[in-house]
Order: sequence, then C-alpha cells, then structure tokens
Amino acid sequence: MKYRIRITPETELKELEAVTELVTRCACAALEQENAPDNSFVDVTIVDSETIRQINAEQRDKDMVTDVLSFPMLDFYNGEPPEDIEFDRNPEDGSLFLGDMILNYDRACEQAAEFGHSVERECGFLTVHSMLHLVGYDHERSEDERRLQRAHEESVLRGLGLTREEEE
Repeated sequence: MKYRIRITPETELKELEAVTELVTRCACAALEQENAPDNSFVDVTIVDSETIRQINAEQRDKDMVTDVLSFPMLDFYNGEPPEDIEFDRNPEDGSLFLGDMILNYDRACEQAAEFGHSVERECGFLTVHSMLHLVGYDHERSEDERRLQRAHEESVLRGLGLTREEEE
C-alpha cells in the first residue's frame, strides 16, 4: 500500500466503519494528488468537541473548539518535500510519518447541517484540508496561498465525487 492511515476513535461513533473508510479514502486521494512520498503514513484521531478544545488549548494556546487540527512532522512547502526527506524515514521499515490529524466529528456534523450538505462531504473536506496542511499548504500565509489550497482541496473532492453541487 502506498499510504497508510491509522485511525483511532476517542469518542463513541456508531458510524465508525463508514467514517474510517471515508477518511482513509479521502486522505489517500489527497496524498496521491500531491505526490506524497511512497510509504508515508498519517495518524488520525477522531474526538469530540471538548477533547479538541483541550488539544487546541494545550498545543496552540487557543482555548476554543475547532473542526480539525493538523500537526505536520516535516517541512513540506505547498506539496514539495524537503530535500533531506529520506533521512526522516524509519530505518526499520522505510516508512515516513507525515503527522497527525485530529478530527472533531461532532463539529463536522454541526457544520454539515449549517452548510446544508452531507456529513460525508464535511468529513471529506476536513480530511483533505488536513492532509494538505501535512504536506505544507497553509491558507493563513496569504490570500494567494489560501486560493491555492482551496483549489487543491476542491480538485481532490471533485475526484472523489464529494462536490457541493451533488447535494443540491
């Protein structure tokens, strides 16, 4: 397998199998589009609003609920890996840890209702958004970078059939 996505639920989720399949499919599609290095992996943790608030406060000094957090391990820039990336591979199995994604499933469900689209679309968007952060995109750097990241997100989501138009 080219990419490995390890998902750990830390909240009760009756749709766990469907969410796990969706997150894995979206994460792999985003990494594939960005030509992430082979044998890369990502840890995804699915949490509730209180847990993500605590993580956001501890890690980012922002004591507030958010929808997704991304913690990149490597210094990519807009999909381009650092020159010395091979030194970051695990010497035992050659794997490359790209980072962590923390998904607030509660907030994803709330936002889906607010935006008038499916929970699948919202979780797909948040997953793709996070994967792009892990490979160095950052919509907060500038307006041009925001537009670039959004264009890449929409490209992946279109390829997965998770467009906004499909729900109208």
